[in-house]
Amino acid sequence: MQSQVRQEKAMLDMLIVGGGYVGLSVAVATKQAAPHLSVAVVEAAPDHVWEKDERASAIIAAASRMLEVMGLWDEIVVDSQPINRMIVTDSRTADPVRPVFLTFDGEVEEGRPFAHMVPNVAMVRALRRACGELGIAIRHGVSATGFAAGPNAASLTLSSGEVLESRLVVACDGVRSKLRDMAGIKTVRWNYGQSGIVTTVEHERPHEGCAEEHFLPPGPFAILPMTGNRSSLVWTERSEDADRLVAADDLIFEEELQRRFGHKLGALRVVGSRKAFPLGLTLSRAFVAPRLALAGDAAHGIHPISGQGLNLGFKDVAALAETVVEADRLGLDIGALTVLDRYQTWRRFDTFRMGVTTDVLNRLFSNDIGPLRIARDFGLGVVERLPKLKSYFIGEAAGTKAKDAPRLLAGQAI
Repeated sequence: MQSQVRQEKAMLDMLIVGGGYVGLSVAVATKQAAPHLSVAVVEAAPDHVWEKDERASAIIAAASRMLEVMGLWDEIVVDSQPINRMIVTDSRTADPVRPVFLTFDGEVEEGRPFAHMVPNVAMVRALRRACGELGIAIRHGVSATGFAAGPNAASLTLSSGEVLESRLVVACDGVRSKLRDMAGIKTVRWNYGQSGIVTTVEHERPHEGCAEEHFLPPGPFAILPMTGNRSSLVWTERSEDADRLVAADDLIFEEELQRRFGHKLGALRVVGSRKAFPLGLTLSRAFVAPRLALAGDAAHGIHPISGQGLNLGFKDVAALAETVVEADRLGLDIGALTVLDRYQTWRRFDTFRMGVTTDVLNRLFSNDIGPLRIARDFGLGVVERLPKLKSYFIGEAAGTKAKDAPRLLAGQAI
């Protein structure tokens, strides 16, 4: 134990604040490619809290390639559900028929669907195992209370009173990142007045790997297939209605849920806890500062309408790890702003584009304005009838069409 403390108090090469899947992925991807670099993680939550996470996330094909290169995908995929098909509808809650305007079918490459639904627990478990094998120390129950960038290293003060020094600090501490604020990085943000209700349901009939996105006036209602006869829901409502639904008794909640879900999969039963998360757009004005890089939700928080939030974080992981490892191989200072600028240039435009896209889609579809409904349904119909255009959108959603993708997302080692 004493030797571990002495090791952590020595100068680190990379110190990651935030032990979720983005923070752990940065640690593993960097350490695998550059084993001589010293990497550590600090996480504010107590140990084992991650085991209670009931949520699941959509992992696009490019992200599964990255996890495959990192040697984690075989462990993760056994608990995952391939998304083999997706349908998009646009209707009102009370409409007896929901016409399908757009369908996405097929694989982006042989044996790889465009996305999988992965339990968060399965992802974190695999990443923590890899951290253990690579000798990456994870400190739980401590948060960052102070940050100062120096000419050769940054000093990070922890809630325990310790001060750690590292050539590079990576903020993966969420959309309300304290470390981002301490570094003086400003954000652009606004609230949509919506909340996303997240829960898991069982249904009588199999989903056959089909995901559904119902555009309803209050916001999108997404049904995402999980293993067995289960589906994960991301149900968008106006915030006051979401709070009321989450607080309602089981009978009322399931009745409202069935009205939106429909009856095609038979009777429903809620099997997971239900929680509502306020939705907004948060974009950092900068992704880097001296001795600091932002990744994941600390850099960007977007609307879940496209299911790309976590996948944007994985793109950050691949770009940051490649930037750091290549700089180290050239003998450069991995925490220097001139090095980190490459990561910022690589990721900022793509993130801004995705933030704007999700914002426009949410505003376009989360309403019941007649002319807008006609225009958007016409647009969906055009995409449905043009196979090449549809294939392009599938590739974009799966992350396989990017021309300047980091190596990990292309299925290559750094």
